[in-house]
Amino acid sequence: MIMMFGSQKDLAGIGAWNADDVKALHEFMTEWNNDLVESGEFVDAQGLSQPAHARRVSLRDGAPVVTDGPYAETQEVLVGYTTVDCVSYDRATEIAALLANTPHPEGSDLGRDWYVDIRPCADGFEDLEL
Repeated sequence: MIMMFGSQKDLAGIGAWNADDVKALHEFMTEWNNDLVESGEFVDAQGLSQPAHARRVSLRDGAPVVTDGPYAETQEVLVGYTTVDCVSYDRATEIAALLANTPHPEGSDLGRDWYVDIRPCADGFEDLEL
């Protein structure tokens, strides 16, 4: 699974991009996804709603406790993912590296390097390596 992270600030910043920058982002993502479909490596992908729409559910004394997001202690959250089925972890890394080159407006600054994370999906309990 290739996971993309961002903050509420990052997502709000995209709203301030000009039309050409937004178009470049959409074209990049469309091509990246289509290439994975054509290679047979695409399994699933989904963008997630803004962190302001998140809820954290926990239990306290057996009763559910719901906390609405975003959460002060968490700056970056999962904003989307793509699941691929490829021949190796190295190939998944190559695919993720392409996504790490997502276009953004010249001069824009996230305050950190853009990155994506990858993790193998467990097919069963034996894959958890406990």
